[in-house]
Amino acid sequence: MAALAVFALAVVVAGCTPAQNTNTATAPAATPEPTPDKAAIAAELTKIENDWPRILKERDAAAVRRIEADDAVLVYPDGSLGGKEQDVKDIEAGNISYDEWNVSEINVKVLDADCAVVSLFIDVKKGKYKLPNGQLNDISGRYRSVDTFARRNGQWQLVGSAAVPVKGPAGSASPTPAASASPKSSPAARPSPTRRSPPPPPTNQ
Repeated sequence: MAALAVFALAVVVAGCTPAQNTNTATAPAATPEPTPDKAAIAAELTKIENDWPRILKERDAAAVRRIEADDAVLVYPDGSLGGKEQDVKDIEAGNISYDEWNVSEINVKVLDADCAVVSLFIDVKKGKYKLPNGQLNDISGRYRSVDTFARRNGQWQLVGSAAVPVKGPAGSASPTPAASASPKSSPAARPSPTRRSPPPPPTNQ
């Protein structure tokens, strides 16, 4: 599963890089790219990641529409793929609930002025995901999420996210194998956490 997440992330990160002009005969002399303000970018993306618990709790689908790109690629903990449309539906319906949703160890790696990768941990306590048949699946546990953001038209958007369950410290809850909802909202989480997200309906195993 981790290999799948790494592969998906590599594909998405590659998409952040604009196509190069191979017509060297007519291309003007290259000018140096402006140095990105890494601290400002990190602060902005950290704010977005820390906002996911509120987004989930308040069913803020408008925020999901704004943050997630229309072409976002989301890899959920069970290896399935999802996207923005499903995340918006889940948020609006309140399909994800929890007692605690803690985001920690956010690390922002700025690739350039318009692309960055964020890694973080998401700890969910008494998390539930509501299936279409009304059944509740347990999504409690600890997740590692890797989110890729691209700046489009001056706005940072989530273009890729991969979340995998991890073993937590001794005594902490571990994710249920049946949970496939992203700990971000998504997310992605989300979840994503995320981001993460931030999720598609979990499969019964």
